[in-house]
Amino acid sequence: MLTDWTAPTLSPVDFRPGPRSARRGTPHAVVIGSGFGGLAAAVRLGARGYRVSVLEQLDQPGGRARVHRIDGFVFDAGPTVITAPHLFEDLWTLCGRRLADDVTLVPVAPFYRLRFDDGTTFDYSGDAAAMREAVRRLAPGDVEGYERFVAASEAIFRVGFEQLAHVPFDRLGDMLRVLPDLAKLQGYRTVYGLASRYVRDERLRVVLTFQSLLVGGNPFSTTSVYCLIAFLERQWGVHFAMGGTNRLVSGLVGLIEGQGGSVRCNQQVEEIIVEDGAARGVRLASGERLAADVVVSNADSAWTYRKLMPGVQRKRWTDARLDRQKSSMSLFVWYFGTNRRYPDVAHHTIALGPRYRGLLGDIFDRHALADDFSLYLHRPTATDPSMAPAGCDAFYVLSPVPHLGSGTDWKMRAEPYRQAIARRLSETLLPDLEQHVAASLMLTPQDFQDTLSSWRGAAFGPEPRLTQSAWFRPHNRSEEVRDLYLVGAGTHPGAGLPGVLSSARILDTVVPHGRTLASAVA
Repeated sequence: MLTDWTAPTLSPVDFRPGPRSARRGTPHAVVIGSGFGGLAAAVRLGARGYRVSVLEQLDQPGGRARVHRIDGFVFDAGPTVITAPHLFEDLWTLCGRRLADDVTLVPVAPFYRLRFDDGTTFDYSGDAAAMREAVRRLAPGDVEGYERFVAASEAIFRVGFEQLAHVPFDRLGDMLRVLPDLAKLQGYRTVYGLASRYVRDERLRVVLTFQSLLVGGNPFSTTSVYCLIAFLERQWGVHFAMGGTNRLVSGLVGLIEGQGGSVRCNQQVEEIIVEDGAARGVRLASGERLAADVVVSNADSAWTYRKLMPGVQRKRWTDARLDRQKSSMSLFVWYFGTNRRYPDVAHHTIALGPRYRGLLGDIFDRHALADDFSLYLHRPTATDPSMAPAGCDAFYVLSPVPHLGSGTDWKMRAEPYRQAIARRLSETLLPDLEQHVAASLMLTPQDFQDTLSSWRGAAFGPEPRLTQSAWFRPHNRSEEVRDLYLVGAGTHPGAGLPGVLSSARILDTVVPHGRTLASAVA
C-alpha cells in the first residue's frame, strides 16, 4: 500500500549561479515528474553515480500511474497492460535486487477479449495454436495470411524494438541509416495498411490493429512499425502486478531511495533554470531553487518546451512548430466499483462499437466527440480480488476521445458521457450495472491538461505517425538546451510502458557518467 510520499516542506534556498554550483562532489540530477519514465531515469542515473532528486507535482508518485483508493476499491489510474517485464527487471538488477523481491507479476490469459458490436467475441492470446484456431473460426480464409502477418510483426520487432528502441536519434544521419530497413519492412505503410496486405476479413483487421490505440495511435495513420506490438506481446506475454500497477511505482521509489536519492511530492516545477545555454537546475512554485548538473524532464515534451522554458529562444521546438504537431487522442476514463461480481468478464476487454474507421476519423481527424464509442474495460479483480472489497469488482472503462482541440466542454459533457457508457455496458457486458455502482470517479481530457500537464489534454504526446517518430520526435537529448534530457511518451521511442522505459534506457548513452562528470570538474 502506498504511504504518504510527501516530503517535509523545505525552506527556499539560495541558488548560486555558475556552472559549478551543483558540481561539488557527487553530481546532482533533477528529474521532473515521477511517471514510469522519470522513475526509471532516476534509477539509471543513480546507478551511474548521480545523486537524484525526483520532483512530482501531485501528492503521490506515479504521474499517470498513480492510484485512487475509494471505499476499499483500488483503481490504477493509468497503465494496466504490462509487457516486456524484463525492462523492469533490468532496473532492479541495477540496484542488486530482483523484481520479485518487491512485485509479483502474473500472466494474464487471454491477453484481451474482443467483443464486436454484434456480440461475437475473439480471445486474443500468446498461444500460437489457440490463436490460429480462433482466426480459423472468425475468418477461415485468412489463416495463412494471419501467419504471414505474425512473421512480418516479428521482423519489425527484431529491428524496431530490439535494435532501435533504446538508440538515440540525435542526428538526421541516425534516421537516414535506418530508412533502408524501414522501407524493407514497409514502415511507410500504416498499421491498418500492413494488416490489410495479409488478411481480408474486416473483423480480423480490427483484431490485428487495435493495439496501436494503446499507445495513442490511429491505426489508419500510425506507422506500421507499431505492428511490432503483436510479436512483442507474444514474445513476453501480458502481465498484471498483484496489488495493482502502483506496486511497480512504489517498488521503483524504494529503489531510488535505496540509492540515496529522493522522491518529493507536491513539488511543482515552474521553470528549468538555463545559464549559458545549459540546464542548471529548476525553480519550484514555492520559490525554492534546486541546482543541478543535469535535468531530466518526464513531463509532456510540448509542456516542457512551452511552459518550463519561458526565457529560452527555441530554435527547433518553437510554439509554431508545436502548434503544427499532430497530438495523440485523449481519453475519458471512468473508474467504478460494483457491489456485485461479474465473473464472466475478462481482465482486459475491448468492447467495439458499430464503427471503426469512422469513429477513429472523428477522434483523430475531425476532432469531434461522437455519440458512439469503442471501449477498453479493465477488470483487475479477475486476477486479483484484493483490488475490491469481498464480493465486489473493481473496473475502469476507457473511451478514446478527441484532445481539447475539439472544443468539448467537459464540465458539461462528462456526466452525460459517463451515463451513456454505463448504459452501453449494462446492455452488453455488465447487466444492471447502473444499479450496482458502489464507487465512481472520472478523468477527462481537461484533467489530462489541468492535472497531468499534458499539452492539449492529449494522453500520449505526439501522434506516432512516421513523420513524428524517431528523429522527427522531440529528442531524448534536448536540441534546445545542453544538459537537458527528455524521457516519457512525448519523446523517442514513444508511448506505452516498453516505450517510456526504453526512453530512460537511452540516458545511459547520452548522459555523461557521474564519475566522468565529477572528474571533469574536480
